[in-house]
Amino acid sequence: MTSLGPAAETDNQDPLATPDTLFNQLKGWTWVGCYGGYYLQADLLQKAGFEHGFFTRRWQDRGPDQLAGYLSAGISVHRPQQVHGGKVLQASQANRPPWPEADGLVSDRGGQSLWVCTADCTPILIADQSTGHAAACHVGWRGVAAKILQEALAKLESRGAKIETLLVALGPAVSGSNYQIQVDVAEAVAKSLEADPNNPPIQLEKRLSALKERGILDADKEPQRLRLDIRLAAAEQLKRAGLSSEQISSCPLCTVAEPSLFYSWRRDHIKAVQWSGIVAQAED
Repeated sequence: MTSLGPAAETDNQDPLATPDTLFNQLKGWTWVGCYGGYYLQADLLQKAGFEHGFFTRRWQDRGPDQLAGYLSAGISVHRPQQVHGGKVLQASQANRPPWPEADGLVSDRGGQSLWVCTADCTPILIADQSTGHAAACHVGWRGVAAKILQEALAKLESRGAKIETLLVALGPAVSGSNYQIQVDVAEAVAKSLEADPNNPPIQLEKRLSALKERGILDADKEPQRLRLDIRLAAAEQLKRAGLSSEQISSCPLCTVAEPSLFYSWRRDHIKAVQWSGIVAQAED
């Protein structure tokens, strides 16, 4: 976890009040200032021309309808009713209340803003440079186990996207050191990362050891518990789908460790979220 500096250590201090030379040192990520406050952008997506933002708890009174205007003018707003699963919908299916149950959206025309909310899970924004289409996914361990990212990639490919032209940003989420899980959760994640599900099953200990070697899992002091780096697990799935490390940017900020910036269910046990969104650039 990369901290914003000493000011981020307590909730009554303001890390965004420090000079730019201090808080804008997240490699590959930039705090964007606007009239309403600050939000994070992944340089990887911004340089490719995709308007997007990972918003913080400072925007708590504003939802996607208000936040969309900070990204671009004249765009439509699309969001799912998240259920911690692997379902991905076309954005046009999620354009008004009641919001349909899903955890991912893929654009089906230009000018759509796609939104997901999180409070420890990973907000993942995907952009395709060749078609201008985009996707937004809410990814926790259940989403990884359900292979939601593979579903999103497949839907993007059906609209002409190519794996080699995709760019992916993984936003602020709980870090591995702060994410204690049970062994059965680790096993579900491990199964989703197996190269070929048709191969003979691998013994649980070997499966978990392989993930520990890659840093996705770590030991925990409590019995039958482990630590999971959910962003590394998601990035591993993306790489298994054919993406390179250069196509993936992962924010180092931990929602648990930065209380002045992010809501965290594991830290506070309060139902509150921050929003993340991306605007599709596809031609209608």
